[in-house]
Amino acid sequence: MNFDLTEEQKLLKQTIRDFAETQIAPGAAERDDTADFPTELVPKMAELGLFGITIPQQYGGAGLDAVSAAIIVEELARVDAAVALIVASHNSLCASHILSFGSDRQKQKYLPPLARGEKLGAWALTEPGSGSDAAALKTRATLEGEHWVLDGEKQFTTQGSTAGVYVIMASTEPSQGKRGVSAFIVDRGTAGLRIGKVENKLGVRASDTAALHLDAVRVPQENCLGELNRGFNDVLKVLQGGRIGIGAMAVGIAQGALDESIKYARTRKQFDKPIAEFEAIQWMLADMATEIDAARLLVYRAAQLKDRQQSFLMAGSQAKLYAAEMAMRATTKAIQIHGGYGYIKDYPVERYFRDAKICEIGEGTSEIQRMVIAKELLRAWSDGIRGME
Repeated sequence: MNFDLTEEQKLLKQTIRDFAETQIAPGAAERDDTADFPTELVPKMAELGLFGITIPQQYGGAGLDAVSAAIIVEELARVDAAVALIVASHNSLCASHILSFGSDRQKQKYLPPLARGEKLGAWALTEPGSGSDAAALKTRATLEGEHWVLDGEKQFTTQGSTAGVYVIMASTEPSQGKRGVSAFIVDRGTAGLRIGKVENKLGVRASDTAALHLDAVRVPQENCLGELNRGFNDVLKVLQGGRIGIGAMAVGIAQGALDESIKYARTRKQFDKPIAEFEAIQWMLADMATEIDAARLLVYRAAQLKDRQQSFLMAGSQAKLYAAEMAMRATTKAIQIHGGYGYIKDYPVERYFRDAKICEIGEGTSEIQRMVIAKELLRAWSDGIRGME
């Protein structure tokens, strides 16, 4: 497997890095402090094609591969994980679900405005009583004539209060559990869809996370997304791809923390010399760099498998698990290198530390990833496969 970037990917990486450093980084600390959604950046990101990364060109998107998508998310997260999460969730959850399982009519209607950034996408699965146990959702969808009527509550919805298009999971056959879950496309402004509490979060504070209340929300029958009662399987497939994006975000956060740590260590003096000359600091930098490279390669491997249309279930979980936990280790070391200055908001490593934690929780906790990996390992052995390649 070749992990060398193509010339086009190298150019893409530099383009996104330049954009992130000039347009996103200057306001990152203030947005974090005030928890303001970066509305002013949306048109600029749309012009760069960041809301249609993997959407085919026929629908107005860039039609890029999964590796390129990972590169973009990493470079954004390197300066502002909140912006990276907006882009990642819009593309890998809402838009990806419609692209992968939508009808031709649904794709033609919803993908172009999503790709152009005219409408942001949200994906509503989690509920107050169902997080990792996604099959236990209580939101119901009942067919009445030519409309589905949705009732229930959703929680922790990224772009919950800012989206124009929502993909909402609901139970259509409650007695069947996960075999009775379906997905629905709901437009902003639909009667009965109300925005609830906007969460005040530990990290990625400029990313909008909100609750949704569905009170007799009526959507056309044709807005059922994918096969009826097969939504849970579709959800699992969407999450597989989303985990690559979260892994890339974790790598970007850690890389940003390493960059800041190197800069600080080279200029901060103690005992009449830069602290970068002390072995204790050098070892922390070396560990950070090594683990970041390892995580990046795991993310690229999963993305390449996806691009080749090969199974990437285990690879995606491994990438997200390792990258997320690596980001926590790297940002912890970054604060330690900065000492007391790392504990105050004057330096960005404090923000990186807070931002990193969501990577261990969102789109499947680290515990869920370990369950997926173990299940795949045991399945492979039961099938007589002695190695996972």
